[in-house]
Amino acid sequence: MIKVAILEDLVEVAESMQDIINGEDGMECKFKYANAEDAMLFLPKQEIDVLIVDIGLPRASGIEAIKHLSELCPKLQFCMFTVYEDDDKIFNSLQAGAKGYILKGAPNHKIIEAIKELNQGGSPMSPSIARRIIDTFSTLKTMPVVNSLPLSDRELELLTLLSKGLLYKEIAEKLGITVGTVKQHIHNIYYKLQVTNKVEAINKFLQ
Repeated sequence: MIKVAILEDLVEVAESMQDIINGEDGMECKFKYANAEDAMLFLPKQEIDVLIVDIGLPRASGIEAIKHLSELCPKLQFCMFTVYEDDDKIFNSLQAGAKGYILKGAPNHKIIEAIKELNQGGSPMSPSIARRIIDTFSTLKTMPVVNSLPLSDRELELLTLLSKGLLYKEIAEKLGITVGTVKQHIHNIYYKLQVTNKVEAINKFLQ
């Protein structure tokens, strides 16, 4: 039995998807969350295999929820279910830990297929999303690798690890420094890049 939960603020969308899932043999959906905060608080207490996530939520975004939950629930699989097709939303979602990206408006059977594929270790994506990712990587191949950031080698090394999702403690252990030193480097990176948080710093680094 694949146990599914839904993070979606539009009640009618969440209820419709819950009905679709519960109408399929081998699947069940008991839990729906209308905001990221509730999902982050209550979902770790449940045994869920797949979380269907909307990006645009009232306060914290679906991407923020994935970042938080992926640390607490390492076996949980995340699939975006959203109207957003822009590159930033796609890559921020995948970087946060999403393994699937399905656009709203997809036929019901595609949603079911996506859940099954995700649970079996696949990465289901709407065709237009997969094409965007391929096109982006095709462009990256021809781009020269130039470090134009005003960062030291150590700061670049630390930011690289941060972009891979490592926690401060893990970075400290990997680099053989204290967590306090990691935090100081992060502070310096924010100042040099003129950003205020990790997401902005990583986005600037990847660009």
